[in-house]
Amino acid sequence: MDDSQPPLDLAGPTDGDTTLTLADYAQTAYLEYALSVVKGRALPDVSDGQKPVQRRILYSMSRMGLGFGGTNGTVGAKPVKSARVVGDVLGRFHPHSDQAAYDALVRMAQDFSQRYPLVDGQGNFGSRDGDGAAAMRYTEARLARITSLLLDEIDEGTVDFIPNYDGSTEEPRLLPARLPFTLLNGASGIAVGLATEIPSHNLREIADACVALIKSNGKLSEEELLAIVPGPDYPGGAQIISGASDIADAYRTGRGSLKVRARWTIEDLARGQWQLVVNELPPGVSTQKVLEEIEEITNPKVKAGKKALSADQTQLKAAMLSMLDVVRDESSKDAAVRLVFEPKTSRISQDEFATTLLAQTSLETSSSINLTMVGIDGKPTQKSLRQMLNEWIAFREITVEKRSRHRLGKVLDRIHILEGRQLVLLNIDEVIAIIRAAEDPKAALIARFNLSDRQAEDILEIRLRQLARLEAIKIEQELAGLRDEQKKLEDILSSPATLRRLLIKEIEADAKTFEDPRRTLIQAEKRAVAEVKVVDEPVTVIVSQKGWVRAQKGWASEKAAGNGGTAPEYSFKSGDTLYGAFECRSVDTLLVFGSAKDKSVRVYTVPVASLPGARGDGQPVTTLIDLDAGTHVTHFFAGPVGACVLLANTGGYGFMATVENMMSRQRGGKAFIDVGEGEQLCRPSLVGGASGAEPMPAATHVACASSGKRILTFDITELKSLPKGGRGLTLIDLEAKDTLAGAVAYTRSVRIEGVARGGKEREETLEIRSLNNAMGTRGRKGKVADLGFTPASVLRVL
Repeated sequence: MDDSQPPLDLAGPTDGDTTLTLADYAQTAYLEYALSVVKGRALPDVSDGQKPVQRRILYSMSRMGLGFGGTNGTVGAKPVKSARVVGDVLGRFHPHSDQAAYDALVRMAQDFSQRYPLVDGQGNFGSRDGDGAAAMRYTEARLARITSLLLDEIDEGTVDFIPNYDGSTEEPRLLPARLPFTLLNGASGIAVGLATEIPSHNLREIADACVALIKSNGKLSEEELLAIVPGPDYPGGAQIISGASDIADAYRTGRGSLKVRARWTIEDLARGQWQLVVNELPPGVSTQKVLEEIEEITNPKVKAGKKALSADQTQLKAAMLSMLDVVRDESSKDAAVRLVFEPKTSRISQDEFATTLLAQTSLETSSSINLTMVGIDGKPTQKSLRQMLNEWIAFREITVEKRSRHRLGKVLDRIHILEGRQLVLLNIDEVIAIIRAAEDPKAALIARFNLSDRQAEDILEIRLRQLARLEAIKIEQELAGLRDEQKKLEDILSSPATLRRLLIKEIEADAKTFEDPRRTLIQAEKRAVAEVKVVDEPVTVIVSQKGWVRAQKGWASEKAAGNGGTAPEYSFKSGDTLYGAFECRSVDTLLVFGSAKDKSVRVYTVPVASLPGARGDGQPVTTLIDLDAGTHVTHFFAGPVGACVLLANTGGYGFMATVENMMSRQRGGKAFIDVGEGEQLCRPSLVGGASGAEPMPAATHVACASSGKRILTFDITELKSLPKGGRGLTLIDLEAKDTLAGAVAYTRSVRIEGVARGGKEREETLEIRSLNNAMGTRGRKGKVADLGFTPASVLRVL
């Protein structure tokens, strides 16, 4: 637990009852634990960008003399064993696991983890492939030069010190950061109920943003701020392909997700050959991870609970092997990332090759942004980019004010001492006489020259060589310089404008010293989508009543015409029959409608190209989609994306929608049709836009048939199209206990199927004249038809 976190009151009631319920104690104890994790372990502070363990490591290494020194701060200390650093950190500041402290030290030394490493490590500190660092007894470490921005002012009264865990020494509550390291190096952590994911940024851009905010007194517009800080700058480079609006939303709200992809080059080889070489990877992606993904695609394993590879696995494997010949990792000390992909043949399109790799591997991935940290008020909150910069500027103003006040105190004290020496040098003979003659020289000097106790003590300890005439000149010169510095410091403390000018000057100087070019390219691009090429050819999708599906090449009607007009017969498993044979093309879509009790009807999308061939009984459609518990498949439809379908339910409501409206990329489909309690979806009916040997013409009317033997027809223009789904309009006014058996769109004729007495199946085809007799307007009761059986479904004939 962080020592700075005040303990919560667990004393319980104060009315004499010392008992405390277990629930109250657990609640209080857990809250204390949660606050400890949030503020003492997992989240960085907006002021210096460090978590407590990182802060303690840096401070301990500074006290061990492992920083940079010299006139310009360019002379580095000799590295020491990491075990020595970890031991000092544990013994004095951080009484936790030695491995936890070493892991934090290792991360601060990894240039692929931090944009500006704070520790200069010697030895094996791990790799981006997930290789761990060598044991702490082997590696050595010292502070990086940039840590001067965190530690140089620590002894100048800039930050508060608190007792360490056992009270034997003190540690800084914060580090006096001269730049906002929360944004420079970012942070990642998971607390209790909170998490943070702050990306790294370019030092020059962040410094310029701070200067612009100070100059505008915080009134810099969002557009101007984002022009200065266009986006994150990851340690490994890569390319951000998200649009400027997505980046702006993430910075404004403090939460978002950016699309990041690898960067590559095309290297030409002999005889017209070429290879794609990846040299920059997205954050959190390693060459090892990409190689494992390629292996998983090209050598897939059967999923748990399955007996064979899925159609998607087989299709993806074939697509990858048709393009990729060799992949190898040529990364080395000279090239941190060098992942080589060789195509099957040089005739493959380079853009298509790159798109396939991006879409199927982590070469293109998402990088989350969650700007949660401990604020300047000590509260863990999610902040915007502007809030982070403004809070750091406020912290820096306080730090510079404290530093100036501390320096002014030192200057005034030195002036006080030098004024006493100056007085002594003017009366040196008398001072010597008093010292030789007086029993208490200190009191005599104070009484004679009106000196302070501090001045008198200094005079008594002065060396004889400092009484020379040359020394008097040096004192005069030093006093003049100190009084000039005193005026400057007093001006800083009294004038906010002067303080801001000093802040700007220091930020610009630090940025000039440590700036470097941006590594991450920000250029909006479309997300890579693997498009499996499908041969566009006619097929017939055969669906059984029990949901077995398969696709047969060619159109059934053409085969029937070539077979003397005899309709084809399809075989099914015992007890199963034909639901429908849909003439479409291999690039079209099969829609599967799933119903559950008192829930919206979900529509699932299955590409026709992924259906099994016509040999055998096909494949259960449930293996191609993800059905929710309690959901069962009720109906099907296959056709092009532009095909329009009439969707009705047994409650008498319906609407039109296209196949494209109902499509979903998710295997779990999407809720599209609302039904009332006890209602079911009727069989979907084609309105127009389908393919086939002889495509149905666009329908002009709608026919509805109820289980009460009523029929109503009306003009199709009375219906609405609902692209987002819903319940629709009333098609027919149903009587009590009556339901809609079906509704179809037609031009000339429909077929009504049902059950007569004795359970015998019956059907009757109604032509245009009979249908016109039932013509009315939408929402009427319709006319009673003498069918001789109870309608169960209605199908379109023409």
